[in-house]
Amino acid sequence: MRTDLSLLCGVLISIAASPALAQPAPATTPVAPAERTQTTTSPTPTAATSGWRASKLVGVNVYNNDNEKIGDISEILLDTSGKVSGVIIGVGGFLGLGQHDVLVQMDQLKFVNEPRSATAPTTTAPPSTTTTPPTGTTTPRSANEKWYPDHAVMSATKDQLKGMPAFKYN
Repeated sequence: MRTDLSLLCGVLISIAASPALAQPAPATTPVAPAERTQTTTSPTPTAATSGWRASKLVGVNVYNNDNEKIGDISEILLDTSGKVSGVIIGVGGFLGLGQHDVLVQMDQLKFVNEPRSATAPTTTAPPSTTTTPPTGTTTPRSANEKWYPDHAVMSATKDQLKGMPAFKYN
């Protein structure tokens, strides 16, 4: 009987001890998503600056000082350091056929953010609302500002551009 009693005690002790051994580690209090912190090694995204997207400059119309369309930007050329070395302006043609491409320097163009006036032509100077590409400034972009100018102004006529040597892609 003693063995039965000791066997019974052994079984009861093992039953009582097994839930304590099988219990998981004490649960921690769940952390709400707002309280979680995330550690990353990637750089923080920067705010948009006042620059323009080069892909959006392609296709921008170019007007002369008399408010006549003389062409549009077909391509932007960069040197090996990443600086703009020139802009290709497509003059004339229809749907790309018969278009005369010419290379002009970026400083020959004045970019304007406001829509052009279809009324009176401007004087010999470009409109006072011209802007040039930023030079190291990082002003925040307003929420409604486009990533490209409305148009460009150049002191040339369509015939002068057509008289320039054609740019050829090699």
